[in-house]
Amino acid sequence: MSECTHDCSTCSSNCSSRQEPQSLIAPLCELSNVKHVIGVVSGKGGVGKSLVTSMLAVNMQREGYKVGILDADITGPSIPKAFGLKKPVEGDGQYMIPPSTTTGIDIMSANLLLDDEEKPVIWRGSLIAGTVKQFWTDTIWNDVDYLFVDCPPGTGDVPLTVFQSIPLDGIVIVTSPQELVSMIVAKAANMAKMMNVPVLGLVENHSYVKCPDCGKEIHIFGESHIDEVAEKFGFDVLARIPLDHKLAALVDKGWIEMMQNDYLDAATQVLINRTQNKQ
Repeated sequence: MSECTHDCSTCSSNCSSRQEPQSLIAPLCELSNVKHVIGVVSGKGGVGKSLVTSMLAVNMQREGYKVGILDADITGPSIPKAFGLKKPVEGDGQYMIPPSTTTGIDIMSANLLLDDEEKPVIWRGSLIAGTVKQFWTDTIWNDVDYLFVDCPPGTGDVPLTVFQSIPLDGIVIVTSPQELVSMIVAKAANMAKMMNVPVLGLVENHSYVKCPDCGKEIHIFGESHIDEVAEKFGFDVLARIPLDHKLAALVDKGWIEMMQNDYLDAATQVLINRTQNKQ
């Protein structure tokens, strides 16, 4: 049979070479049940993406939902540190069982597979991407209402694997106040658009410092551009997180679950409303 020589999408014939696009979504194991998946991404590193992931997970758990975190940042995993989690990943002979934090948040991270958490993971991109996929397919996520995926920065192999292999309800883009924020958001936003993944909103980290004496907000990184960027792309600003030494100290000690602030309370409600409305 000769191959078709025209654009099949423009004709009405039953062309043998016309094929429907195949989904690359990877299936969960039969023992898992995950209702909603939210990715947390950034166009560059160092903006606090893992902090936002941890805080959203804590907030969602406090709302009464069963929560998990898939730490897809294989070469720079920081989620276990924020939660003070050192329990190793267990297994049932076929699947991995993620350990839980003090308040019951299930976490799967490369650091929980290593004998030494300071040992570097020196792998090529394809192996790292495959490991992230296994964190989804070969892990028992037991009745998880919200699974947060902490993606590495940028638009490389691992974020692409997350976008293609995991059924994301949407993503939260984390950024900072500097002028290059537009470029940062654009990279993540355009990737999400290409992958048909909704952007749930923007979170600006390092937004300001509050003076302990007068309460004035000091913008040490310059005036924020988040509103104009949000308007440009048609996104909502979910939250502005200040530089908070108390919050930083909790993360350093592994006590993020003890945080007492309302920085992401409104953002958490937005995520609940938008994901519940999709059901």
